[in-house]
Amino acid sequence: MTTINCKGHLIDLSIPKVMGIINLTPDSFYDGGKYKKIDQVLSQVDQMLSDGATFIDIGAYSSRPGALDVSIEEEKKRLLPIIKKILQTFPNSLLSIDTFRSEVAQQCVLAGAAIINDISAGSLDSQMMQTVANLRVPYIMMHMKGTPQTMSSLNQYDDLLKDIQLYFAQKISNARALGIHDLIIDPGFGFAKDVSQNFELLQKMNLLSFQDVPLLAGLSRKSMIYKTLNTTPDFALNGTSSLNTVALLKGASILRVHDVKEVVECVSLLTALNSSH
Repeated sequence: MTTINCKGHLIDLSIPKVMGIINLTPDSFYDGGKYKKIDQVLSQVDQMLSDGATFIDIGAYSSRPGALDVSIEEEKKRLLPIIKKILQTFPNSLLSIDTFRSEVAQQCVLAGAAIINDISAGSLDSQMMQTVANLRVPYIMMHMKGTPQTMSSLNQYDDLLKDIQLYFAQKISNARALGIHDLIIDPGFGFAKDVSQNFELLQKMNLLSFQDVPLLAGLSRKSMIYKTLNTTPDFALNGTSSLNTVALLKGASILRVHDVKEVVECVSLLTALNSSH
């Protein structure tokens, strides 16, 4: 049984869990600017928890290709009051913080967050892994190259899957050497990968299930879906559900999504399928 320890509670990942996305950014690719007011955020968190989300992932730095840089102070200013308010309203909620900065991670966990979700797996802040080790929280490590500003031009690989396997082998080794026990890896769909590379990665994602480290898949409304279907993120929900189902079949333990209800249904149906011997 694969579990992670969140604030003293063991979360069993043998049945996949859903992580709802809240972007506190004006420029995220799908829901940028949607949650400007605290009551909008609380309403969305309430809906996601009611729909079956186990985790709420909050980000205040857009990582879409070419996104503008945001200062550490601005990132903290966006995050800290929201964390406090969410936990006042929903004290049992498990908040994941989408940041690659150790100072932001530190202050958010001290404010009550339960997980750190780092798009760079420590590559953009040399203090991040040590900080997470000191905080004793689960750590999501994503695969990417470069920064959100440069990653689109860095999608050259000798062998896509082998390169990503080597990357994670090194990152897992570094994290465990520092004493981080609760690790989750995210292949990084859309980060330094073009559409065909994203589909290759999804096709082979089960080959990343190594060292007993659970997999997180973040496919929700991404360009590999809407470009393939010749549509926009607003009309990519059906495609998202389809690929999230594939991700579950390929071994995903956590799905990070904008639309919780639909993905919880995917998990429920696959769980029923798997138990119908």
